[in-house]
This record gives sequence, structure tokens and C-alpha cells, in this order.
Amino acid sequence: MNDNHKISDWIPVTKKEVDQRGWEQLDVILISGDAYIDHPSFGTAVIARIIEKEGYRIAIIPQPNWQDDLRDFRKLGKPGLFFGVTAGSMDSMVNHYTANKRLRSDDAFTPGGRSGYRPDYTVTVYTKILKQLYPETPVIIGGIEASLRRLTHYDYWSDQLKPSVLADSGADLLVYGMAEQPIIEILQFLKRGEPVSALTTVKQTAYISLVAPIPDNNNMTTLASHEECLKSKTKFARNFKLIEQESNKVFAKTIVQRVENKYIVINPPFPLPDEKQIDKFYDLAYTRLPHPKYNKKPPIPAYEMIKHSVNIHRGCFGGCSFCTISAHQGKFVISRSGKSILKEVDKITTMFDFKGYISDLGGPSANMYKMKGFDQDICNRCIRPSCIYPNICKNLNINHKPLTELYKKAESHPKVKKIFVNSGIRYDLFIDKTKKESAENGFEEYAEQLITRHVSGRLKVAPEHTSLQVLKLMRKPAFDYFMKLKKIFDQLNKKYQLNQQIVPYFISSHPGCTIENMAELAVKTKELGLRLQQVQDFTPTPMTLATVIYYTGINPYTLKKIYRAKSIKDKKLQQKFFFWYKPENVNLIKSVLKRINKPNFINRLYS
Repeated sequence: MNDNHKISDWIPVTKKEVDQRGWEQLDVILISGDAYIDHPSFGTAVIARIIEKEGYRIAIIPQPNWQDDLRDFRKLGKPGLFFGVTAGSMDSMVNHYTANKRLRSDDAFTPGGRSGYRPDYTVTVYTKILKQLYPETPVIIGGIEASLRRLTHYDYWSDQLKPSVLADSGADLLVYGMAEQPIIEILQFLKRGEPVSALTTVKQTAYISLVAPIPDNNNMTTLASHEECLKSKTKFARNFKLIEQESNKVFAKTIVQRVENKYIVINPPFPLPDEKQIDKFYDLAYTRLPHPKYNKKPPIPAYEMIKHSVNIHRGCFGGCSFCTISAHQGKFVISRSGKSILKEVDKITTMFDFKGYISDLGGPSANMYKMKGFDQDICNRCIRPSCIYPNICKNLNINHKPLTELYKKAESHPKVKKIFVNSGIRYDLFIDKTKKESAENGFEEYAEQLITRHVSGRLKVAPEHTSLQVLKLMRKPAFDYFMKLKKIFDQLNKKYQLNQQIVPYFISSHPGCTIENMAELAVKTKELGLRLQQVQDFTPTPMTLATVIYYTGINPYTLKKIYRAKSIKDKKLQQKFFFWYKPENVNLIKSVLKRINKPNFINRLYS
């Protein structure tokens, strides 16, 4: 621990720390499935710091034991306002299980990466315990697990449709998306003496109503009920299209869905925070360190990975079919000011373990900084799930000059030796442009700055597949863009005598992906001289287009049938093609290629 810090610099996590502050009762207690890391990359820390900034007595219970006498849930008593519950930085089921539904042996958000420190369906388990112990105290749920499960959703691990987590858990209120703005408004209502049960107008929240809400001026979208979705996959697919469209609007409607004899009501999101607001969220009094309770425990892997990193913006307009970022953070990018970012860089340089290297200056997609529509009125009317697929919107400002300038300013800090960019990039934003476009938007300068100065040996990019039909379903650009990026990468490496690698990420078993598509991927990557390492099998996660297609076999936008590899056997077979070069896979792959009548692929792979 940094010697310059004292225990009171962290949000309290024990009764002793609460007593040291002279607090007889807390106003809010946050309970998280993650270890408590006081860093702006972790949602629990951000929300706790905001509650503290608003003047409330706040404490955190990280990773309580839910299998004993529940003493962890009792140790701080009953809060005066509410319990807040989050599964942590990941959906607990994604955290626990592989794509093949095998239990993972590690958890990056726990000291030593140890698994078993949070339950399956964490939000529901924690909430039910709190309702059992403190039935009169409100519970507000949030974080990514609650956010992605706010309506009827397909749960891959139980292979069934589940209702809103509000109905499952018994929570009083759900906050979806990035929760800074709604939590401030909730606190303002509660300060005036209103009960949580009366908070039905707070934007970006969801609640249960016993009566059907009445539409006003066409401001409401009513979905097929949970029970209708159980009977009809088509209705569930149609629901998703409506949900995704509303989620991508600037001015969204209220969404209502009936579950048995109750109604889940999803209020529209808050207007996007402006630059000053988002700067304030990042400028709070974070120590940037795990709580001292972990000092004698092994390192927390997730913290070790991001401790010297800076998040420069949030949101992503890529709209990838398999990605949850836009469902949680939104598709509109909100960027921090350069001043705020450089202030954080300066703070990192004072950390006791800083050796001169910023591990990442990025975001959900690293090169979307300061990008938004030229004409906001056009954005206000738009319902596209992606601003760059199937083509880049003409209204989108994709100028890379502000980002290049930010890199240069940050690396000029006297205590910074090197700044790396380890977040993924959308290379279709700057590849294959006209000379005029490139000059106006600084594309060539950006590519050279990134590749020659900010790659930590390996540039990680995500083409995801080589097949155009699969890429269309993924909402990703053609594989040709990756090949053009690789050409630029190789040219710059040669010019500057750099020994760097480009490392592509690929996904198998995505809806629409067949064995023929995987065979094509194996051949194309082999002929590029790539031996694939960064690969994954598609994992259906709640509230994504790809998951809806996986479950229903239907594209919600066309209602056409789509092939899916659903059995574990089929999924494992697709993965084998990533590793065509391993001796144990050769005979199997040859026999499969013969079966699908692709003998020429055998020659191209094994000649």
C-alpha cells in the first residue's frame, strides 16, 4: 500500500472503519460480487464515491459469504436509505462458466484470481438474502448483470428464457446502464423524504407496477409478455428488435412488459452527460488502489491489468452483434476532456509502483475519442444500432486528430516513458480511405503514431472472422480491412525496424457460422502466415442480437432462419479449425473437409 494513504481514504468496508468515522448508522450499503478496488474502472467504486460526494454515509461489503450464517450481510447493520446490489464488473454466469458450460477455475476480480467468491446469479442471490434479513429496507440493483437482464432474456447456462431480474430477485428498483446520473437523482428524491417505492419517474431505472401503465402521447412501447415469449420464439425475437431500437435512440420511449399479473416498466435513459459531468465522475477522490484489507493477500488480476490505465471515453457505436457494451454503456460516445485525462495521467505517475509505463489510454473501442454526429438533429432521429455498419454514417465525425494530439500530450509527461494502447481499435474507421479523407481526418498520422509509439510488442485487433456472411451477422467489416491494416503494420515495422506482431482475435460458433466458414478461416489465416492464439468460442450473453439468434434461430430484423452450432460437440469441432496445425487435429480436419467436399482446402492447409 502507498505510505501516503490512510485507511480513511477508502470507503469503509468494516464496522471498525465505520465507527472510526463516528457514524452510528449508514445511509447506503453497497454489496458487490467483486473485491473492492478504489479505481474509476470499477463501477462499485464510482457509485460509492458519487454517493460520498453527495454527502451520504456510505460503506461497501465486497464479496460477502452467502453460504454461512450470513454474518457478512449483517455486519454493518441496516442502512437508513437502501442497499445497493451489483454482481460486479461482469455478469456472474459469464464470470463463472466457459462457452462449453464448464466451471472456470479463476476469477480475475478476486485476490489471487481465486474462484468461488460469488454465487451464480449474484444479483438475485444477494437481493433475496437482504429481503430475508431486512424485509422493510429497499434494495436497488444495478451493474452489468442487472442491466442486461432487465427484461425477458435468454439464459444460456440454464437454457431457458428468464423473466426480468426485477421479478426474479424481488428488488425494489433497477438502475440500468452507467448509473452516475440516476443515483444522484434517486438520492435527491430520498433526501426529500420520498420512499423508494414512489420513485417511478427516475430516468434510466426500472420498477414493477401492479397496474398497466397508461401511454401518454405515443411515448410507450409495449412488448410481448414474458409468457408470450415462452410460447413463441418469434415474439421474443421481435421484442429484441424493439428493445435495441429504443436503446439506441436519443429520445427513447418507456418500455413495458407484463410478467404474470405484474408489469416491468423501463424508463427512458438520461440525456448523455456532457464533458464537464463525465470529468467530475473521473475526478473523484479515488486512491486507485485495492482496499488495504487485501494487502496480505495475492494480487487481484483485474486490478493488475488496469491499475496504470486511463479510460478516455465511454460508449461504442460499433454495434457488434455479440457485444454487450452498447446495451450497457450505450452507442453514443461520451469523451472526457483532455485536461481531465492528463490530470489522471499525472496522478498515475505519483503512484508508488509506477515505473513510467501507462498500460492503456483507451476505451471500449480505443479510437472513438471525441467522435459524434456533425448534426445532432440527425442523431436525434436515428435508430441504427451501429453508426459504422453496414457503412460509416456520413453524419459521423471520425476525425482522429484529437486522439493523436492526446497521445502526444500524454507521452510528453516528464515521468512517462511510454504509453500503450491495449484497448481494441476499429480499424475500418481509418483504413481504405481516399487521400482527401485521410488528410482531413489525420488517418495516416494516427496509424503511424499508434503503430510506432503505442504498441506493447503486439497490436491486438478483432477481425473476428474471415467469412463475409458471418461478418454481416456480426455487424463487422469485411476481412479485407484487416489485411490492409496488416500491410500498413508490416510496412511501418520495416520502415522503423520494429519487432512487433499483429495479433487478430477470432470467434467460432457465432450464429450463421458453419463448418465451411471455419474451414475458410483456417485456410485464409494459414496463407497469411498466422498461427492463431487469441480465439474464443461464442458465448451467448443476455441482451445481444447474436444471443437472440442463437436461441430462436431467427434474425429479429428479417425474421429469416439462421443456422447455429448449438451442441457442445459442434462448437468444439468448429474450434478445432483454429488449430488446424496441431498434430492431434490433422486427421479429424482432413476427414471433415472430405465430408463437406472441400478437398482443395486439404491441399491448401497441408501441402
